[in-house]
Amino acid sequence: MYNIYHIPGKKIGVTRNLNNRVTEQQGYAPDEYEVLFTSDDIEAVSKLEIELQKSYGYKVDRQTYRNLIKSNKMKINATEQTSTFPYPLNKLKGNLLDNIGVKWSTDHGDFEITKDNVPWIMQNAKTSMYNDNRSYIYNKAFYEAFFNPKDNVKENCLKDDTGCERFDLIRNWAAVRGIYDNGDNKTQYVKLMEEAGELAKALLKDDKPEIIDAIGDMVVVLTNLAHLEGLDIEDCIDSAYKEIADRKGKMINGTFVKNTLWVKNK
Repeated sequence: MYNIYHIPGKKIGVTRNLNNRVTEQQGYAPDEYEVLFTSDDIEAVSKLEIELQKSYGYKVDRQTYRNLIKSNKMKINATEQTSTFPYPLNKLKGNLLDNIGVKWSTDHGDFEITKDNVPWIMQNAKTSMYNDNRSYIYNKAFYEAFFNPKDNVKENCLKDDTGCERFDLIRNWAAVRGIYDNGDNKTQYVKLMEEAGELAKALLKDDKPEIIDAIGDMVVVLTNLAHLEGLDIEDCIDSAYKEIADRKGKMINGTFVKNTLWVKNK
C-alpha cells in the first residue's frame, strides 16, 4: 500500500513504509505526522500527492512519485556468490518495497523482489565490506529459500523422512526452530567449539555413546553454519574430499602427514 503522509509545516510525501521513511530516516515520531490517504493505486496516489502539496502550499515535487520510482529503479550487482543492493541496511527495506517486481540474473537463475521475500532479505542482508552504503545477500541462500524446486521435497521431509537426505532433515529441523532466521555464523561457531569440548571429554573417558552424540552434534552445527554462509554442507564435504583424494604421505606419530610437509623436514 502507498501512504501519503503529512508532516505539519514541513512537507507532504509518499512512502510504502512509514516507519522506515518518516520515523527512521527523517526522525519524526508517529504522533508528529498524519496519514492523509492510503491506496494500492500508485497512479492515483501520485496525482493526489501533487494536488495536496499545492493545496497545502508546500514545495511541489518536479516529478510524480510514480515517475520517480521508475527513474530510481534499483540496480542490483550480481556476482557468482552475492547480490549487492545500492543502499545501506537502514535504507534497504523502504527501497526494496519501492522496487517490488525488480528482477536480476545470477548464476542460480533469475531472482525477483517480492513482498514475500523482502523480510528474508532484511533478515539476511549484510553491510558490504567495501562500501558502508551498500548491502548484500548470498545468492545460494536466497535461491534455497525461495527458488529451489527441491523445496517441495524438503517440506515433505517434515512430515515423512522416507527418501529424504539426512542433511535435508537437519536443515528442516533448524529452519522450523528459527536458527536460520534468528541465528548467525558466530553463535554457531561458538556452539561448534562447545561440542568439540564435549567430544574431547568423551574421548578421554572412552564413552562411546557420548562420542557418538558429540560427533553427531558437531555435524548438525556444521550443517547449519554452512547454510548460514549460503553453502551446502554436501558441497563443503565434496570440496574437501577432492582436495585430499590423491594426496600422498605417511603416518607420523599417529597423524597422516602429506608428502610436502615431511619431505621438507628431511
